[in-house]
Amino acid sequence: MLNGLSGKTAVLTGAGSGFGLECMRIAAKAGMQLVLVDVQADALGLAAQQARSLGAKQVMACTVDVGNAEAMEALAQEVKATFGAPHFVFNNAGVGGSGGLVWEQSARDWEWVLNVNLWGVIHGVRLFTPMMLEAAAQDPDWQGHIVNTASMAGLLAPPNMGVYNVSKHAVVSLTETLYQDLMLVTDQVHCSVLCPYFVPTGIATSERNRPDALDDAQMTASQKIARAMTQKAVKSGKVTAEDIASKVFAAMADNQFYIFSHPQALGNVQTRMEDIMELRNPTDAFASRPEVGAQLRSELRGTSAL
Repeated sequence: MLNGLSGKTAVLTGAGSGFGLECMRIAAKAGMQLVLVDVQADALGLAAQQARSLGAKQVMACTVDVGNAEAMEALAQEVKATFGAPHFVFNNAGVGGSGGLVWEQSARDWEWVLNVNLWGVIHGVRLFTPMMLEAAAQDPDWQGHIVNTASMAGLLAPPNMGVYNVSKHAVVSLTETLYQDLMLVTDQVHCSVLCPYFVPTGIATSERNRPDALDDAQMTASQKIARAMTQKAVKSGKVTAEDIASKVFAAMADNQFYIFSHPQALGNVQTRMEDIMELRNPTDAFASRPEVGAQLRSELRGTSAL
């Protein structure tokens, strides 16, 4: 899986934790040149130190808000000037958001989540893909791969987390379209979409990086419930970020587009597709776990303590 990676360049956003950190570890051990990007400077610094100790040939660490167009454009220019076109781009940075009922989300909630989860991916695609295509046009043996991190929430519509769902559905659509567009113009640059389910990473506490940090006292009941449920689900996950990183590199080697942490969850995706094809109303998200649905409804309707 690691053959041929030595000396090649990878850009990894969200490199300070979770999937980004684990992908960095695999890439560093393979002797790659790494551009590590994260908004959290302390975590990024530790990741860069670790990358060098694991064998990365060269490490560039950049504290960047991936949702900021100007900052991402400056990053892309620096990458090109230092390394040339990257062979791999991992548009991985993501936040969980505050959760809660769709109509209770403020404009700031929407802006923050979409800036990171969607615009971060958009910037990575629009800035690095042209570089990769240029490199491919100049060298028939050059190969590149882009991995965009979405979520199973990008293929489903779990309740009480609408802002996150919207951002991840957009990433899935963007990446599927990118795949089709690349197929029109090249055989040398490929892409994949990563759709993890609940995996222990730092995303459940990503509010720490929100520009105007959330005040717990101002959160609605639905937002508090969503946060508690997400943190519990993420912490209980048995598939690790390290497992997912290994799946990502294996998928790139096989030119596999869809990457899933929990293939067993695809039954829910099939049900959603059948709902659409058969013109039936969306299936209850808690059909297989009615006790969870009953508890959530009870809490949201105020019949139990919050």
